[in-house]
Amino acid sequence: MEIILKQDINTLGHKDDIVTVKDGYARNYLIPKGYAINATPSARKMHAETMRQRAHKEAKIREEAVEMAGKLEGIFLEIGAKASTKGKIFGSVNTIQISEALAEKGFKIDRKNILIKQDLIKEIGKYTATVKLHRDVKVEISFEIKAE
Repeated sequence: MEIILKQDINTLGHKDDIVTVKDGYARNYLIPKGYAINATPSARKMHAETMRQRAHKEAKIREEAVEMAGKLEGIFLEIGAKASTKGKIFGSVNTIQISEALAEKGFKIDRKNILIKQDLIKEIGKYTATVKLHRDVKVEISFEIKAE
């Protein structure tokens, strides 16, 4: 079954993509939750018209994302955390702390757009995270966890 996505879904695609999924997944989950609509001929025509109108706005947004990516390219963050003498952190460091550290540097980025490669950061050290600024624009930033 072909559907048109109404929002980004990590494992499936981005908003306004037309994707093919199994019938049960579409009918029982995606469509009732409001994540997608059925790709009927009339829905496809409406989709094509909205995509044509949105193309100009999308180009401007992508330009801004590329500009911000250039500024973020050389950023190095230092995040403080309470730690033991052996270097183990009490708790863990997650995307919230990274988002706050970026906000201190003047970059307002939602924590949902930050992806840390490791599940949980439980030790002091240097790590990298991926910041998703646009569907096509992603930036790797480095950060270091230091003991407070």
